[in-house]
Amino acid sequence: MIVDATDPETRDEAVARAAAVVREGKVVVLPTDTVYGVGADAFDQVAVAMVLAAKHRGRDVPPPVLVPTVRTVDGLATDVPMYAKILMRQFWPGALTLVLRAQPSLAWDLGETNGTVALRMPDDILTLQVLTEVGPMAVTSANVTGQPPATTAEEAQAQLGGAVSVYLDGGTRADSAASTIVDCTGEEPVVLRHGALTADRLREVLGTTVLHDAPPGTDSEAGTDGEAGPAADAGPAADATEADSGTPAGQERVVDPLAAIEARPSGLPVPAGSLRSVGAPESLQ
Repeated sequence: MIVDATDPETRDEAVARAAAVVREGKVVVLPTDTVYGVGADAFDQVAVAMVLAAKHRGRDVPPPVLVPTVRTVDGLATDVPMYAKILMRQFWPGALTLVLRAQPSLAWDLGETNGTVALRMPDDILTLQVLTEVGPMAVTSANVTGQPPATTAEEAQAQLGGAVSVYLDGGTRADSAASTIVDCTGEEPVVLRHGALTADRLREVLGTTVLHDAPPGTDSEAGTDGEAGPAADAGPAADATEADSGTPAGQERVVDPLAAIEARPSGLPVPAGSLRSVGAPESLQ
């Protein structure tokens, strides 16, 4: 069912309907500041599995998590470096996904994350309203894996159909580039995907902290094709689109934040001393 949130008179009712569906443990599609994302309560293991099933995706590509405020990060991640806090304060809400070490005590199951979580606070009023109502959501791009990301609620419905209970229609979402994905699990930040925020823009606020354009030992940088992943979503939403993430034999894959979107083969080795999530944090986005 598509609910209209483009009319100011019906927006609050539409948001409330979407939030109620999330609380019921069901799957929703919602707009973000990049593309449309499909998601559910991040702490509902069955609902997260339903999101992956809707996309025809396995546990090896876990979804990123969207948060309503910067303060939410304290409950989801641990050992957050100061440079990550600086990036959050400067660029959230916005098209920046950060891969952090997850709190080990959390009762959630996003897939094969290898102890990390990809977090983003989207710059979209509708999504933020839903997140404020229900809390952190696992959100990935609203498309079947391998298909183009949805930029409207109708496009999402054409791909996902009855796997989604409510489609929150916020109008077309195709104006933004995918989110930039930064690995913050090591002593120095590493760009995993170059997106809406340039590396030079990030360096302007990092001061003396060294920002690596790609993991050490690689000649190529993260992709900029609007898909989330080490080199590609997530956005989900944001991160933008997700594509399936592939990795050379013997190497791990980076969690793809939504942000919310899909990860294409990265070919990026894991930086020394960093902890990675298997898969790619999508971008929602």
